[in-house]
Amino acid sequence: MSMAIKPHLHHHNHRMQKPTSTNSRDWTQIYTIYGMEQWQTLLFLIFQAILFSVLSILFLLYFQPICQFLDTFFLFTHTSSTGGGSAARFAAGFTGCVTALSAVCLFFAAGNFFYSAVGLHYEMAQRIVSCVNDWSTVKVALDIGCGRGILLNAVATQLKKTGSSGRVVGLDRSKRTTLSTLRTANMEGVGEYVTCREGDVRSLPFGDNYFDVVVSATFVHTVGKEYGHRTVEAAAERMRVLGEMVRVLKPCGVGVLWDLLHVPEYVRRLQELKMEDIRVSERVTAFMVSSHIVSFRKPSQHILGAGEVRLDWRF
Repeated sequence: MSMAIKPHLHHHNHRMQKPTSTNSRDWTQIYTIYGMEQWQTLLFLIFQAILFSVLSILFLLYFQPICQFLDTFFLFTHTSSTGGGSAARFAAGFTGCVTALSAVCLFFAAGNFFYSAVGLHYEMAQRIVSCVNDWSTVKVALDIGCGRGILLNAVATQLKKTGSSGRVVGLDRSKRTTLSTLRTANMEGVGEYVTCREGDVRSLPFGDNYFDVVVSATFVHTVGKEYGHRTVEAAAERMRVLGEMVRVLKPCGVGVLWDLLHVPEYVRRLQELKMEDIRVSERVTAFMVSSHIVSFRKPSQHILGAGEVRLDWRF
């Protein structure tokens, strides 16, 4: 079962407000403070792009010897005096073109990965923050899967700007990550607004109706990945996280998440949990795939029924 997301649909979907120019920032500043997660992936993409570039140059420089090699060792027929038959020349030319196109695609993928992890991540953090109408009334917020703290610090900055006495808690699976996140908060000048702790996102270590706002950025899709992204088990794990987000939200609290690939699942689950004002942004390409921001509000009277806590999600 699939669900198409149409940003123009009334009530459930809308176009998220873009951040103002005052939130703009140079990507070098963002990278200097936060660095980059999964940098091994970026290095792998760059290495592969360079390798294919070198191979395509070799095909160009040594085209005739390569044709002769193919003609000799693969028994192509109809050789010509210029070296290499027509079949060998076609095979060499086709391989060279594919190699060159692969290099271009890999360089583009590396660039998109870097932009998504740094510049776009910061921009989307500002958009997530803009989904909450009044930060001055927020007493406590939660960032699930806070990672380097780009979104966490955006929330803390907003609390600071509005003069709120609130705090934001960053939750991550790694204690080492949370310590690094606290350092970035101090670098951003919002350390007094930030608390980080280690915990399991599938069983949040907080009581019911605790947070005014719960946010997350490109994290939920990673939950259950050990089962494979398209398995029922992985989907059940992601749905468990959404259920935990709803559980710890106060009545009338706001939840906002930016994520990849599985947004239709989230919308259906939030509808099943009787959330209100569910909104989905237009598609944004991040890490070479489709992404959306989903926001919702917990109703003032939220009664959990037996059918609202199912984990055996059906597609």
